Amino acid sequence: MRRHLATAAALIAPSLAAAQQAGWGNLGKPVDKGFSWTDPLWPGFWMAWTPATLAFFLAIFAALAVLTVIEIRRPGGGERLGVLGLVTTRGDRLFITLLGASYIFMAWLALFGQPVWWPLAISLGWGVFCFWKV
Repeated sequence: MRRHLATAAALIAPSLAAAQQAGWGNLGKPVDKGFSWTDPLWPGFWMAWTPATLAFFLAIFAALAVLTVIEIRRPGGGERLGVLGLVTTRGDRLFITLLGASYIFMAWLALFGQPVWWPLAISLGWGVFCFWKV
């Protein structure tokens, strides 16, 4: 039995040395991987703020700021009767857009998983439709 182990070790040792020279010895070393949408911005912070969550919240706040400026310039909410048969204001259309986008993303993740670039495009199209026809 010992003879077989010694023979196996003698056969494996050169291949291990070749793997070490080919770069397999660097597996445990940290690698600078650059930008990532899922790495935390502030490690150790109480909330896991990633670039994706920051972009999401900034987009929501920007939409609310734009609606505020529009409301100051043209008061009244821009009421109209849309294809759903509802009288909606700009705020209602934003809410319907955000609600629909969340359902689009959840359905996409349930059916297809990652990546989520396609549901982003579909949600933007839904938003254009909502502000145009609803």
